[in-house]
Amino acid sequence: MEKIAFTFEETNETVEFFVLEQTKINGSTYILVTDEESGDAECLILKETDSGEGQDCLYDIVEDDNELMAVSKVFEELLEDVDITM
Repeated sequence: MEKIAFTFEETNETVEFFVLEQTKINGSTYILVTDEESGDAECLILKETDSGEGQDCLYDIVEDDNELMAVSKVFEELLEDVDITM
């Protein structure tokens, strides 16, 4: 499982997450990340935003309820043994 580090712009704090899955829906890239490598854990669905040329990818937490429900269903289908509850 790939581990990636995110740095929050406001606080400059770095947090590491494990990437469970990545998918592209309607031209947007989403990743499902968690703070634990195995077992029950909190997860986030992040959406890649335009970062400009030559920069690292930028991700925002998906907060829109409709978008969150739709993307979580896709991730549940891709990861048969994962149940995403909100």
